[in-house]
Amino acid sequence: MNKHFDRKRRQLLKIMGGAGLAATTPLLIASQKPSEIITKPIPSSGERLPVIGLGTSRVFNVGRDVAELSKLREVVRILASVENSMLDTSPMYGEAERVTGDLVENLAVRKRLFFATKVWTDGRQAGIKQMQESQRLLKTHTIDLMQIHNLVDWKTHIETLRDWKEQGIIRYLGITHYTESAHDDVIRVINQTPLDFLQINYSLAEPEAENRVLPLAQQKGIAVIANRPFARGSLFRATRGQPLPDWAAEIGCDSWAQFFLKFAVSHPAITCAIPATSKAKHMLDNQAAGKGGLADSSTRKRMQEFFAVL
Repeated sequence: MNKHFDRKRRQLLKIMGGAGLAATTPLLIASQKPSEIITKPIPSSGERLPVIGLGTSRVFNVGRDVAELSKLREVVRILASVENSMLDTSPMYGEAERVTGDLVENLAVRKRLFFATKVWTDGRQAGIKQMQESQRLLKTHTIDLMQIHNLVDWKTHIETLRDWKEQGIIRYLGITHYTESAHDDVIRVINQTPLDFLQINYSLAEPEAENRVLPLAQQKGIAVIANRPFARGSLFRATRGQPLPDWAAEIGCDSWAQFFLKFAVSHPAITCAIPATSKAKHMLDNQAAGKGGLADSSTRKRMQEFFAVL
């Protein structure tokens, strides 16, 4: 990015800071070159996704606060600079779906993003009603990925999701969970029904999924989304005040966020990671982890050993 463009961008952002969501504006950040971006295929289709997406848990539940919405608007703008990036949300996240839909519509970037949300309720009709509400809030008829959140009433919802996939209302279906204690349940579901996606906790602080869950997902041809790639911030707390190892530059990392994300998305079973943020500078930093190359198995082991002694 040249200095003139960067200066103009800062000026525009300063002006926009108090402007709220009054008008639809084009992307201020130029689309990044496809050759710079690491993508991985969805096994069930071959469609490729950038390895860095965006989660909305907690950070998008901001109501109608103009200042917060302005910050999130820039985060979504940066995300959309990489085509087909995943934007993951849920009815569980307060107003996150509505905020997501408003921001994406305002920026006119729906076609550049891969929408993922969830069904999180009991009963067939309640599930249908909730998913229809998600369509309304996200302002889209077709949702790219619908997931059964934390396996809630999964046997009921999986039938609806199969029907909706056949009708083209959703493109992919999957399940989610975020704790190691649920891994046994996740494995049972994977073994019982075909899935396109699995969303699971995976990071340097929570690597347990690589023991059984990730190998099984690979075997079954399931794309895996790594949630909690920073382990709710515990990775940053563990490394506060610590310098990056010199060899981090060899894998294209110049921040701890990039180090943590590069570890997660370098696992062969992981399709993408969805770190949540409400800050543009963090979104840019996170996206940088999705460029260049992936860490090989020996480097990943080195990353784990380094983290273990901090």
